[in-house]
Amino acid sequence: MIRRTIREWERIAYGSGDTEIAETQADRIAAVARASTFSGRGGEGVLEHGRKGLRARGVVGVIAIPGCQLEILPKIEGGGESGVSDAVLRQRLIHMLAVTYDLPIEAGGMTQLGWQRETVLELLIRLFCAKLTDAVRQGMPRHYLEHEDDLPALRGRLDVTRQFSKLAVSPQKLACRFDALSPNIALNQVMRATVSKLSRLSGAPDNQRSLRELSFVYADIAEVPPNALRWDRIVLDRTNRRWRDLLSLARLFLSDRHQQTSAGTIDGHALLFEMNVLFEAYIARTLSRALAGTGFRVSSQGGHRDCLYEGETGRFRTRPDLIVRQGEKIVLIIDTKWKRMTPRIDDPKQGVSQADVYQLMAYGQLYDCPTVMLLYPHHGDLPPDPVRQKYSIAVKGAVETLIVATQDLGGTLRENRNTLRQLVMAFVATDSGLETDNRHYVGLQNAPSDDRPLNFHPAATGAGR
Repeated sequence: MIRRTIREWERIAYGSGDTEIAETQADRIAAVARASTFSGRGGEGVLEHGRKGLRARGVVGVIAIPGCQLEILPKIEGGGESGVSDAVLRQRLIHMLAVTYDLPIEAGGMTQLGWQRETVLELLIRLFCAKLTDAVRQGMPRHYLEHEDDLPALRGRLDVTRQFSKLAVSPQKLACRFDALSPNIALNQVMRATVSKLSRLSGAPDNQRSLRELSFVYADIAEVPPNALRWDRIVLDRTNRRWRDLLSLARLFLSDRHQQTSAGTIDGHALLFEMNVLFEAYIARTLSRALAGTGFRVSSQGGHRDCLYEGETGRFRTRPDLIVRQGEKIVLIIDTKWKRMTPRIDDPKQGVSQADVYQLMAYGQLYDCPTVMLLYPHHGDLPPDPVRQKYSIAVKGAVETLIVATQDLGGTLRENRNTLRQLVMAFVATDSGLETDNRHYVGLQNAPSDDRPLNFHPAATGAGR
């Protein structure tokens, strides 16, 4: 199995070297990428298929064809970091996936997964196999299911209608309806479908061995296509609670809703994640937990207010990434941007897009919210401390403010929760009449307010990537 790893917006050349990929394999990988829902109209939303190589874009994950896997990792760096290894980036990506999709990845067990030698796909498959093996050793869940059978002796209750119609000429048999304890339930069908899917995806020998063993365990379970699985029939209670984490992993592998794509007639598969969507979802989940008990609540992709009205008909509906409310009052709107801010020494505007600023100003007006925020990921080219820049909108000293900030994703989940909580509370607590703990927020509350305009010219297009 040939494995190649690149990072978003990087290029891999054609060739036979350790850092190159054969052109025939690249063609097949590009075909799988074009089948993705992220490919866009031009078919290059995942990979740019050039004459000399493939170039990754803002989608990460793994594209697999027989004999070859191409892994695309995001550039997740902490403050002051440089030269971050692939293993660290892989670990941080899986951490974001774990938080966003409720995956059962404990901090203590993450170091045992083999970050250096495996792709994200193989790591997730190994995690699933280990969890499922442990679960089936404790016993496969079973439920009573209703059965119908023609037996020589009565079992359960008699089906009178079938007895005197279909069995009218066979009085030696009785039409029985009875309940029997069976493992052929929706939960086990989901697990079998996942094992079958992963058996075609995995290229690691230990994963293939584990999947073969699990296939034997689930041999008597009905094989149901992924699109016909009855997720609605799965009920988790105290008897099968240990399967909750496995269901989260199974959804990740099986459901299109979780951004997992298949190439259809093309012999290959992909597990892909759009980083701007993943970053938004990660911030939403982390911030929601961070603000628990503060009186503030977070909603994602809400609002849905129209910009314009034609008579009674609204036009141009808006969906801010994150809305922070106190009661029914909107106190902060956050727009997350998976773009790399530039140091101020290179660009006074730090790569902030004029269109993004206009969008946030429109949100503030439309939702009657005086404070809006652009939130970017922090990275190693910026100073170690996160960016916390406050601008007055339209006039100097205005109540309406736009905040440009970065979030360092290199820390632990607890550290990320604390920094997000401090960031939000520093800018909304005063307006809401709340007293903040100066020990935690003094650094942010005393952050200087920059009343200098960003000096966007109407013809400017500056966009940071």
